[in-house]
Amino acid sequence: MTDKEVTRQKVLVAVSGGVDSSTVLLLLKEQGYDVIAANMKLWDYAEIGADLFKDGRCCSLEEINDLRLVCNRFSIPFYVLDFTRQFRKIVINDFISEYRAGRTPNPCILCNTYLKWTELFKKAREIGCDYIATGHYASIEYDRTRARHVIKKGIDETRDQSYALWGLSQEALACTLMPLGEYRKSDIREIAKEYNLKTADKPESREICFVADDDYHRFLKEWEAKEGRGFDPGEIVTTDGEVVGHHEGYVFYTIGQRRGLGISNPTPLYVKDIDPLSNRVIVGANHELFKDSMRVSGINWVGLDRPSTPFKADVKIRYLHAPAPAMVTPLDDSTAEIVFDHVQRAITRGQSAVFYENDIVLAGGIID
Repeated sequence: MTDKEVTRQKVLVAVSGGVDSSTVLLLLKEQGYDVIAANMKLWDYAEIGADLFKDGRCCSLEEINDLRLVCNRFSIPFYVLDFTRQFRKIVINDFISEYRAGRTPNPCILCNTYLKWTELFKKAREIGCDYIATGHYASIEYDRTRARHVIKKGIDETRDQSYALWGLSQEALACTLMPLGEYRKSDIREIAKEYNLKTADKPESREICFVADDDYHRFLKEWEAKEGRGFDPGEIVTTDGEVVGHHEGYVFYTIGQRRGLGISNPTPLYVKDIDPLSNRVIVGANHELFKDSMRVSGINWVGLDRPSTPFKADVKIRYLHAPAPAMVTPLDDSTAEIVFDHVQRAITRGQSAVFYENDIVLAGGIID
């Protein structure tokens, strides 16, 4: 593609107000793209008790003002897109229902798959954009051997975000730019300093955007109270049924948890399972948390066509989990059985499982 052709390419860049997306704007502008900035307003912190002035996360007034300053300085058109209705319907409702089902959801993946890469694309097309771009630390390439677009890990292993992108379609990948996959976080901060951006030294958060104080218990309680609902207390029991304590709602627990159980025992106990039907939290010894298999559903085959035979892959079962070698056996178009070479700790229903071949995302789905 020649420079002349590149200058005709219009890109809608999703910006949050942090250093990553601000720098993406300027990197693409420097490459000759016609850049437009779009902040997706997903959430109003005032709705469920959070102090946005102290927190300064995305969707806050402080973030939007920082973005306006950057865009005004570099003559970049800037829009604020109100997706709060869609975010509530797609992300918040699922977040609540998954916890009520005794599962532990990952709302960022749902947001990426069904909101950012659908609603944002609609807006991009409305204003004649050829691409959207994001500040994810991952790369998108067209693999001629596979005859499809693939997601690759970012080179900065401490920031790699490929895990959260497994739900994207081939259509979405073909029209998405992710410049930061080739950079380290430290490089991006240095580039931002060179541009004299206010965001260069801004601290980052890795928690989900709508729980501003990282207090999931508070959020769940306040949201359900607002909706006229609550959580019933119940029993904490061992795997053999012995009652060892009581809880104020099983939604406040997750697999592998030790702290905050409020029980005493001669040996440490951990959450082994959650049973919504009996309203019980089941606890056990650490060794009881290890399993060598799981089932994954809702699979999106990103880096390959759905295979008809078992294949080896490295499988990641949570964001900070080191991918572990396993045999993946497809059961149908969207379901597979996973058997690990070695047992894994705290496999958690509702979390995502992502299959890798080296640095390429092969597929991903939800752990059953």
